[in-house]
Amino acid sequence: MTTLSRRNFLHATAATALTVPAISSAAGSSRGNGICVFTKPLQHLSYEALAELTAEMGFSGIEGTVRKGGHVVPERVEEDLPKQIEALKKSDVAMTIMTTDVNTVESVVHRRVIQTAAELGVKRFRMGAIKYNPDTPLPDQIVKIKSTFEDLVSFCAPLGIRPLYQNHAGAGRFGSGLWDLYEVLETLPTDASGVAFDIRHATVEGGQSWPTEFQLMRPHFGMVYCKDCVWEEGKKRPVNVPLGTGRVEYPAFFKLLRKSNYDGPISLHMEYKDHKDPALLKESIAAIRADKKALDAFLAG
Repeated sequence: MTTLSRRNFLHATAATALTVPAISSAAGSSRGNGICVFTKPLQHLSYEALAELTAEMGFSGIEGTVRKGGHVVPERVEEDLPKQIEALKKSDVAMTIMTTDVNTVESVVHRRVIQTAAELGVKRFRMGAIKYNPDTPLPDQIVKIKSTFEDLVSFCAPLGIRPLYQNHAGAGRFGSGLWDLYEVLETLPTDASGVAFDIRHATVEGGQSWPTEFQLMRPHFGMVYCKDCVWEEGKKRPVNVPLGTGRVEYPAFFKLLRKSNYDGPISLHMEYKDHKDPALLKESIAAIRADKKALDAFLAG
């Protein structure tokens, strides 16, 4: 993975700064509302450059990646995560949530990831995806998954860090339809576990019924994820698009969110640019700026 220094980053983004307007001061005030940015498209930056850019774009924090292929790789979490947290602090930015591969406490590396993050003040992390085995009855698998969640919560709660599971569309994915995730979470403490509620994926799986899934899962919200998509003719899967230009009913969604008195953090996911190509970094930054502006407008009502 290519990492840009602060100097190289400033040169790389100079053209973008000229052509993409900065977030206005009114929009920038949303930094106090817990709006963070998923850093997957920005991992080509150094920790320092990423922190400075995050603050400049008006975000209060990041959704940092501590997983295979992440900005911090799990095997080096004790060496590298403190460096990233320190860089964030210098720019008055928090690690609002940490994205991981962790979904059990059986791995020594996973336990180190959780413990190191908790010691550094990280309060929540996104769990790794869980896939169903097509050859085993689903009720049996859900019982086992629930036991795994209980063990994870028991490990995390004394450390003061909360595991959250993202609902992600797709065949064979636990939590894609949300009913199974509800069965697992319903008896767990809502302040010690929960869902990173992804309205894009809820729309893909639920279609017009997403408000029902919203109502079912709302007591377990620990995070809200925002992104958008469309169904293109001839495509078997939805295609990601700029925020507010796709199928997600954002005015209705934020109306429900306000009515429910949700006051937790929101993470902006920009996933319609190739995050693996360093040559697209400037385009990714411009896209995040545009999506942030759209998100601010939705939040303003």
